[in-house]
Amino acid sequence: MSPEETPMFEEFMGIPAHPLLLHAAVAFVPLLALLTVGYAFVPPIRPHTRWVLGLLAVGAPVAALLTKLSGDAFLERMRAANRVTPEFLPKLEAHQEFGDITLYASIGLGVVALALVRLVAPKAADASADGRPGRPLTLALQVLSLVAAAVTVYYVVRTGDSGAKAVWEGQ
Repeated sequence: MSPEETPMFEEFMGIPAHPLLLHAAVAFVPLLALLTVGYAFVPPIRPHTRWVLGLLAVGAPVAALLTKLSGDAFLERMRAANRVTPEFLPKLEAHQEFGDITLYASIGLGVVALALVRLVAPKAADASADGRPGRPLTLALQVLSLVAAAVTVYYVVRTGDSGAKAVWEGQ
């Protein structure tokens, strides 16, 4: 395949893009989970982390999406070159499925994080006086943040583990 024919997300300067991009997702998605839970449960950090959480709520899912797209392109390249044996393909497909779930989970976590930033007061006190929802919504978002963070981190670990095993066990 000539450089003009190289699909987007497949290579960066001659190196497969997936191993490069996945490090952004591996760093940003768990950081989003940690900061979302921190913002939800530790009111004193809210004023200091609000914009960072907002940026991570967008950036981490984008990193997961780019990682997924580059992984899909990488797998197709390997298939086209007949470099994947039929016995090894189920491992790669399982890794791909975990990556899909990680993407969806990170998007869900990003939505919860943005809801926290928008709806939960940056100050420790109940801010219903400034037009923001009070304690019941904060409690609901706290529960959602815990669940979304746990699911997302679980799938980041499962995806990474299945990918690492696939690399180290060979094709």
